[in-house]
Amino acid sequence: MLPLKDRGFNHRNASEITPRHWFEDRRALLMGLAGAAAVGGLAARAGAQPAARLAALPGVRSSVPGALTMDKPTSLSDITHYNNFYEFGTDKSDPAQNAGSLKPRPWAVAIEGEVRKPFTLDLDALMKLAPMEDRIYRHRCVEGWSMVIPWVGFSLAELIKRAEPTGNAKYVQFVTLADPKQMPGLSSPVLDWPYVEGLRMDEAMHPLAMLAFGVYGEVLPNQNGAPVRMVLPWKYGFKSAKTIVRIRFVATQPKTSWNQAAPNEYGFYSNVNPKVDHPRWSQATERRIGDGGLFAKRRPTLLFNGYEPQVGQLYAGMDLKRYF
Repeated sequence: MLPLKDRGFNHRNASEITPRHWFEDRRALLMGLAGAAAVGGLAARAGAQPAARLAALPGVRSSVPGALTMDKPTSLSDITHYNNFYEFGTDKSDPAQNAGSLKPRPWAVAIEGEVRKPFTLDLDALMKLAPMEDRIYRHRCVEGWSMVIPWVGFSLAELIKRAEPTGNAKYVQFVTLADPKQMPGLSSPVLDWPYVEGLRMDEAMHPLAMLAFGVYGEVLPNQNGAPVRMVLPWKYGFKSAKTIVRIRFVATQPKTSWNQAAPNEYGFYSNVNPKVDHPRWSQATERRIGDGGLFAKRRPTLLFNGYEPQVGQLYAGMDLKRYF
């Protein structure tokens, strides 16, 4: 693989792109509801999307501790038009422009490796493994910007329990779709494809680790990782694998895409930590997309993205600078 600096890749700062605001009515509606009501059905009350509506995906209000932040949700416009999804291009606007080529149905996800019950499920069966929940998570990007996103899905632990991992299963690896016919960004040398990510088993079993199938009460748009993706709110966004086709249970720590591309910049754990800077920029503060425009005051970054009460025990005694 070429070194990162030789592959024509540079992170773009969030301040370089002005988000479009087609859903100001959504934001106004949700300001007082984020922690007091379920997100299911909010999309229908908040006004029409600029394009054809996606299928409704209602859920029940989650009872998982920490699953409903009180922060004001980001508008659907910003969530769906300001993305990192390099399979469709490296600019923030590329996924919304290019992801229409993705065919999220038919779809199947294979569960394999160190499990007693390997299986493959089509999307409909996968979605029925557990009741759908509405959750509102903070999302923190390694580049220094953040959002608050209303997801629909359920805990990954529900799938793991059905697979019955063996005693050899210490890690979970996620393998994503890599189809050049559907994903024009695969021609880029930014990463080796397919995109792969991984978690330690106790991280994967944590109830906040979420398999997401929808956002704002509707099925996932292509540019947000349709039809199924991970959401890990205490980690930087690139850890949350999109368009998943395989979930493997393995005995040793799996190689992951960004860690392979630039191991000095992207660690395996990639927990949000204001005291561990990226080699090229500080992680001490962040800019919330849609919150006051380009000149909004940056806010302090929180350890584990504010989820320390829920996940801090996973890393008790660890040197978070060494295991970044």
